[in-house]
Amino acid sequence: MPVKRLWISSLTEEAIREGFKKLRDGKDYIPLYQAGISRAVGDWMLGMNATRLFTLKFGNNDGVLSIGRVQTPTLAMIVKRQKEIEQFIPEDFWEVKTKYREVEFSSELGKIKKLELATKTVEEITGKPFEIVSFEVKEGKESAPRLFDLTALQVEANKKMGYSAEDTLKLIQSLYEKKLVTYPRVDTTYLSEDLYPKIPEILQGIASVNPLANELLAKPIKKSKQIFDNKKVTDHHAIIPTGVNPNNMSKDEARIYMLVLNRFLAAFHPDCKVANTVVIGKVDVDAEKSLEFKATGKQILEPGWRVVYDFEKNQKQEEPEDKEEQNAEDEENLMPIFEAGESGPHEPKLETKKTSPPKPYTEATLLRAMETAGKQVDDEELRELLKDNGIGRPSTRANIIETLFRRKYIERKKKNIFATEKGVHLIDTISNELLKSPELTGEWEKKLRLIEKQQYDHEKFKEELKQMVMDLTNEILSPKAYRMQKAIEEMGGLTCPKCAKGQVIQGNKAFGCTQFSVGCDFQIPKQIFDVTLDVNSVKNLIYKGNVDFDVPNGKLRLRLDQEGTMNFQRLTADESM
Repeated sequence: MPVKRLWISSLTEEAIREGFKKLRDGKDYIPLYQAGISRAVGDWMLGMNATRLFTLKFGNNDGVLSIGRVQTPTLAMIVKRQKEIEQFIPEDFWEVKTKYREVEFSSELGKIKKLELATKTVEEITGKPFEIVSFEVKEGKESAPRLFDLTALQVEANKKMGYSAEDTLKLIQSLYEKKLVTYPRVDTTYLSEDLYPKIPEILQGIASVNPLANELLAKPIKKSKQIFDNKKVTDHHAIIPTGVNPNNMSKDEARIYMLVLNRFLAAFHPDCKVANTVVIGKVDVDAEKSLEFKATGKQILEPGWRVVYDFEKNQKQEEPEDKEEQNAEDEENLMPIFEAGESGPHEPKLETKKTSPPKPYTEATLLRAMETAGKQVDDEELRELLKDNGIGRPSTRANIIETLFRRKYIERKKKNIFATEKGVHLIDTISNELLKSPELTGEWEKKLRLIEKQQYDHEKFKEELKQMVMDLTNEILSPKAYRMQKAIEEMGGLTCPKCAKGQVIQGNKAFGCTQFSVGCDFQIPKQIFDVTLDVNSVKNLIYKGNVDFDVPNGKLRLRLDQEGTMNFQRLTADESM
C-alpha cells in the first residue's frame, strides 16, 4: 500500500497546510528508517552486552556498571580532562611589558622561563626612551554568528544563562509546541533556499518584539550562502522564529525565545566593520641591540549585526550567568593615534605568571566536545565539517549527559562538570579503546549518517557491531586467547614455514611461531643490523623467500629456505645492480 508522509519544520497552520499539499513518498525515507533502526539495534546490542559483561566481570556486587556507545566515550573525555588537571604541575614564567601613553605593550620575548633573564631585560630598558616603529590600522569585517542548531543553542544558553542542556531542550521543545519556533532537534545552521520568500513575513510577525525587524523590511533582505544553502540542509533547517506573535511564555521560555529571535535578526543584518590596530614599538638597549614591543586593539566602525545585541542590552535584561566571559566579549581595546618615529618615557614592568591547567568541562564545552568528537574547535566552518563525526545526535546529547548525572558517574561543582570516583573507576576498568575513544565512536556515527544518504550498507553496519561485541566479550573473558587471535589476524594467518602447524605472530623483539611452547624455534628478529623488519617485510620474506633492504654502501638481502631457516647477505653497490 502506498504511504505518504507529512514532513514539516513548524507547527503553524500555514506550515501544516503547505505540508499536506506537498506530501512526500514514504519510500524516500527508507534510508532514514534504516539508519534509525541500525542506531537503535546497535545501541541496544552494545549497551546490553557490554553492561552485563563488565558488571559480572568487574562489578564486585556493587551494582551495575553501565556501558553505552555514546555515554562511555563522553565519560572518558571528562575523566581524561580531570586527570590532566590533577596531574598538571604549574610552572612560573615571566613577561616583560611596558606602558606608553596609557597603552600596555608586550615584549617580543613572550614567556620567559628564567627569572634572571627577565629581570636583566627590565633593568636594560629602564630609563631609555620608547619609540614607535609602526602604527597600522586594517579595516575588516565580522560576520554575524550562524543561526542556531540545537547544540549551539544549548551551548549559548549554558554560557549566558546557566541552563543545562536538558533544560534548554525542554524549553525549546515547548516553544515549538506553542508554534513560536521551528523544529528544534536539528544539527544544521542553514536554511533551505525555498524559505527565502517567507523571511519578510516572519520579520513582520516579530517586529512587535524587536522593532529592528522593521528596519530590515525597509530594505531588500540579503540572501547569503552563509544563511541559505540546500546542500547543508538535510531533514530540517536551522531553528528560527515562526513569526507567530509570542504570548503565554514562561520567563525561562522567553529567555530562550529571545536567543533564537536575536540570532535570526542578526543573521540578516550587515557585517560588523572593525578597525584592527597593530602598534609596534621598541627600546634601544645599546647601539647594536633593541627590544621590540607590540600592542593590538580593535574599534567598531559600523556595528552592523551588533546593533541587535546592543538593543537587547538597552532593554535592561538580566545579567548573564557567565559575567567574566560576557565582559571579555564586551571589552574593546580602544587605542589613541600613534605616529611612527615618536618616542617618550615609558613604564617597564615584570609580570610573574604561572602556566594554567586545562579547564574543567562545563555543559557548554562538553556539548561542543561531543559535537566534534573531542577536538577543541572554535572555528565555525571547521566545526561544521566535523559534525558528521560527532558523538551522538543533537537530540540525544542532553539525555546522555543527564544519564551520566543520574548514574552518579559525574557531578556538578558550580558550572563545572567532574567525574565521580565511580565514574573514574569505570573508565579505568575499561581497557578496550574502542569503547572509550570519542574519535572511534564518532566513526560509527559517521557511518549512520552515510546510511541515511544511501552511501553505506545498514546490514554491514550491524554485522560490524556484532563483531565488535564478540571481540569485546572475547577480550574480557579470554584475554590471552583474544590477544593471540588478534596477533594471528595481524599477520594474515601466515602458516609457520618451519613446522607447518602454527601461525606466525609478532612479538616484542621478533616474529615467531604460535607453536613455540611445544618446540618450534622458528624466529625472525625485528632488528638486523640497521634494518627494522615490519609486518609487511616479514610477509614478503615468507611468501617470496627473500627480501632486500637498502643499507649504506649497498643492500642487505634476507633469505628464507624451505626449512624455515633465515640467513642474510650484505651486497655491495656493484653486486646489488
